[in-house]
Amino acid sequence: MLSIYLLIPLSLMLFVVAIWAIYYAVKSNQFEDLDNAPEQIILDDRQARRKIQQSKHK
Repeated sequence: MLSIYLLIPLSLMLFVVAIWAIYYAVKSNQFEDLDNAPEQIILDDRQARRKIQQSKHK
């Protein structure tokens, strides 16, 4: 029974921290551009980006 008195407040604090982390991520626009972010990591070179974008448009 003593462990429940410890685990319930601990889980509530963890829940509040998770909600705060999601709120912070949304407020700081981390979910703004989800489509191009993986490609930007791989394609550092601007010319390589242009070639791929041109081939996508054809």
